[in-house]
Amino acid sequence: MQTLPYGSWPSPIDAALAAAHDGHPEYVGFVGDEVWWTEPRPTEGGRRTLVRRRADGTQEPVLPAPWNVRSRVIEYGGHPWSGTLVDGEPLVVFVDFADQRLYRYEPGGEPSPLTPVSEVGGGLRWAEPRILLDRGEVWCVLEEFTGDGPSDVRRVVAAVPLDGSAAEDRGAVRELSDGAHRFVTGPRLSPDGRRAAWLAWDHPRMPWDGTELVVADVGEGLSGARTVAGGPEESIAQADWAADGSLLYTSDRTGWWNLYRDGVPLCPREEEFGGPLWKLGHRWFAPLASEARWGSPRPEGGGGLIAVVHGRGATALGILDPETGEVVDAAGPWTEFSPTLAVHGERVVAVGASPRSAYEVIELNTRTGRARVIGAEHDDPVDPAYYPEPQIRTFTGPAGREIHAHVYPPHNPGCVAPGGRPAPYVVWAHGGPTGRAPLVLDLEIAYFTSRGIGVAEVNYGGSTGYGREYRDRLREQWGVVDVEDCAAVVLALAEEGTADRRRLAVRGGSAGGWTAAASLTATDVYACGTIIYPILDLAAWADGETHDFESRYLESLVGPRAEVPGRYAERSPSEHAERITAPFLLLQGLDDVICPPAQCERFLAGMAGRRVPHAYLAFEGEGHGFRRAETMVRVLEAELSLYAQVFGLNPPGIPTLELVK
Repeated sequence: MQTLPYGSWPSPIDAALAAAHDGHPEYVGFVGDEVWWTEPRPTEGGRRTLVRRRADGTQEPVLPAPWNVRSRVIEYGGHPWSGTLVDGEPLVVFVDFADQRLYRYEPGGEPSPLTPVSEVGGGLRWAEPRILLDRGEVWCVLEEFTGDGPSDVRRVVAAVPLDGSAAEDRGAVRELSDGAHRFVTGPRLSPDGRRAAWLAWDHPRMPWDGTELVVADVGEGLSGARTVAGGPEESIAQADWAADGSLLYTSDRTGWWNLYRDGVPLCPREEEFGGPLWKLGHRWFAPLASEARWGSPRPEGGGGLIAVVHGRGATALGILDPETGEVVDAAGPWTEFSPTLAVHGERVVAVGASPRSAYEVIELNTRTGRARVIGAEHDDPVDPAYYPEPQIRTFTGPAGREIHAHVYPPHNPGCVAPGGRPAPYVVWAHGGPTGRAPLVLDLEIAYFTSRGIGVAEVNYGGSTGYGREYRDRLREQWGVVDVEDCAAVVLALAEEGTADRRRLAVRGGSAGGWTAAASLTATDVYACGTIIYPILDLAAWADGETHDFESRYLESLVGPRAEVPGRYAERSPSEHAERITAPFLLLQGLDDVICPPAQCERFLAGMAGRRVPHAYLAFEGEGHGFRRAETMVRVLEAELSLYAQVFGLNPPGIPTLELVK
């Protein structure tokens, strides 16, 4: 055991290792008896591949580089693939990121396009494909740009021919919905094929504010569309059909996303059975076949079990019996599950993780009750003794409000710091605003904690997982509540002697980048900050400097601009460069259309002559969220160098970031 100053502890978790393990499997599904999913490849340009797990347990990536299975619908994307069996062999359709076309693929052959390219605006984009062999079509969401502006766009439920006849002919794509709503999700067909259900909403609402559950009759197309649940102040996060033809959906009408069957609550609890629909195709529940049973002692009859991802704060994988309202959770080490589920017979597939393991593909057998890892199995790249040891904490903020956070103290099995001095800490603001930091193994956090720098992840007011009242705290208070909550947590850590009051930093990406920048302009809490692909100028963002999905989001986060124009200027960091005195690192992807580089450039122009040490790193080929391994290595090393220079640390082997004034 060595006694070394904080920040100078030697660690086997370098930036390259953290980058190689960034991202996790998503979008699980069945193709016959086989399980398929998407998986990141940071060292291959950040693409996502499709992985196939055969019945014998062997796994293989299905599509070689440069194929990138990822949709850009609403920019955050959605479920990008679907599969079925034809004569016992897989038939898969998927969206390729490069051109956003829908492709047909059969193993052993080359992918062939099913949809055309449009030169208008952002083109044609697709999400949530569903193969209907009896119709010879793929039903999905179509996002079509009608002009060059980011809001010149329409979205409908559409049918794409499976025979490729629409590959060069937009007219061969059938539109199934009438375009009455700005946003739609993919249709789910009832077991008898006679009805379809989907979600819809319109500006200025976001889907966690209010959505409508639409049901239509299925003929040649869809007819008689009617709203059966939801509304402007009721968020329905997901809908699907049970095996008996009843309609299941999650609604927050009670203040919590709970599960309903034809309007009747199945398991009323103060916990969430749904979440924010940032990507189309998120699934928090999946109805099992009527013959599926939970455990061998269960008597015949009843059926109708539902696999659920649920919880308060953290999430668990469970099986809900709608007849009794009982939920039995899967046993295992996993403490967090992603909103992706697939079912086949008595098998449930999900993606779960824990503070000691990264996200893995997990299969639960409802008959035996046994859960096991079947894909992306966690393999410790270093001695787990170097992993962070998190604490689940609740702090008190302004007006006595509760603030939920995860605290990761410095931890290294071979090092301790000299006694008598608290540790430097970095507050991590998640990229919400309506999101949540999951309590899972993150080697980026370990990169800092194993070197002697503490991390505090703050689920500030506005975060999901704690009910609607908690997430509504951010309404018209963005840049206030999030900033106050982050400061309250880290100052409490300093007050109790855990964190060094003189060596505090704040960092975040996207909305977290906003919170980091706003924290530097509105408080004197932090000695420095890392601002990653941020929003910095509210007025410009509201005037069309972002994508359509979030183009009206500020009306709820800040307030209607026509009514409170001064609020947009007062809270924007770009308007108050003179308030920033702490050094900072600004990181930006040059292909980012959600938080474009122009925001950073105007912010830096305002810093000219201010003589505040800072660095700006911009990356070609990166968008909103860094995906390339080489980018992530540069980012992590630059961030650590910033803290080293400001806090007076000496991390071995880290390139020095040049700070300019």
